[in-house]
Amino acid sequence: MNKDKISFEEAIAYTQSLFRDDNLQEEEIARGIRDLVATENGARGFFVTYLTQENLPDNHPPYVIIALKSSPEIVSELLVKNLAMSTAMTITHRRQNNEQMAQSSLDVIQRTTQLIQLLELEQITTKLTQMRESAATNQGNYSTFLHRWGYDKEQKQVIEEKMTQLLN
Repeated sequence: MNKDKISFEEAIAYTQSLFRDDNLQEEEIARGIRDLVATENGARGFFVTYLTQENLPDNHPPYVIIALKSSPEIVSELLVKNLAMSTAMTITHRRQNNEQMAQSSLDVIQRTTQLIQLLELEQITTKLTQMRESAATNQGNYSTFLHRWGYDKEQKQVIEEKMTQLLN
């Protein structure tokens, strides 16, 4: 696998293999995570897999946190977007009377929030502020992102509230 040209799908499969292989040592898993989060496709595949795992421990292992800090720009961007998307999707799932999927989104929100708090990256604070601003005003750095996903007024309001909660 070429780490620089990894596809989103390959990143998902690679992340699954990292956490499925009981023979891997923490340093090998950390190296794999560092390689993944060095690229946007790799990081996207990592987070979509890691944050939705059923057997994810309640506490993120320190080696995961250290590995994620190796790419602060990519990691902070994706964590803030994941938080916004999961927050909005909770409303969508509840509107569709799909409480199981709403609970899955709430789990992702909780895991993402934990990672954000543990990472303590300056870039995350900046991006949380920018996402909050875009959700509140329909302008700014994340307005295109919010528009692309078609979030309505209620969804943007809960995104704004979630960003504010983490900034306080």
